[in-house]
Amino acid sequence: MTGMPAQRVGLHDRGLLRAGSFADITIFDPKTVIDRATFEMPNQHPVGIEYVIVNGELEVDKGKRTPALAGRALRGPGYSK
Repeated sequence: MTGMPAQRVGLHDRGLLRAGSFADITIFDPKTVIDRATFEMPNQHPVGIEYVIVNGELEVDKGKRTPALAGRALRGPGYSK
């Protein structure tokens, strides 16, 4: 989610690359990205995504998952228990 949609749903500190905000960055070569998931095996990691940074922590490093778990569920103003 980028800054504009995030702000529309009330998440004012999300989706912008600036100090004090939270954002995710995915670095990839579009020529090499392949989604390997199928209906039978949906939990397959894609090929070609070299780096993913979530809230400042490296989650994917050189195409491999790291132990980091920096993400969290976001709940906008429409959320109710």
